[in-house]
Amino acid sequence: MFCAANPDRIVRKREVAIACNASENHLAQVIHLLAQHGFLHTVRGRSGGLRLGRSPDLISVGDVFRHFEAGLPFAECFSEGHCECPLVGSCRLKATLGAALGAFYAQLDTVSVADLMRDNSELHSLLRVA
Repeated sequence: MFCAANPDRIVRKREVAIACNASENHLAQVIHLLAQHGFLHTVRGRSGGLRLGRSPDLISVGDVFRHFEAGLPFAECFSEGHCECPLVGSCRLKATLGAALGAFYAQLDTVSVADLMRDNSELHSLLRVA
């Protein structure tokens, strides 16, 4: 959202950290993952920083969440590896949770970064670099 609020410039990690009250070290990890998947474009060097890797209309919140959560199973029975839960053979909770997760991501898929920014002057004023 910070990059979407500042589309006309390359922003610096420090600016994002200050505006969002976040650790620069943590942001570096987030920025790396977002850049790996094309959500951000990073520029190295003295005048480097980051900007959106594609139009904010083309970045779905669901897609971003999926990439961040991809390596973490929701519960042990969702993992591809060995499951030690003694209930796994008869438990119906996995199907219920799977349906709930599907609904969760389906809802997030309906929202883009542009939607989050559209007509949100308060957010723009909080994130816009002077």
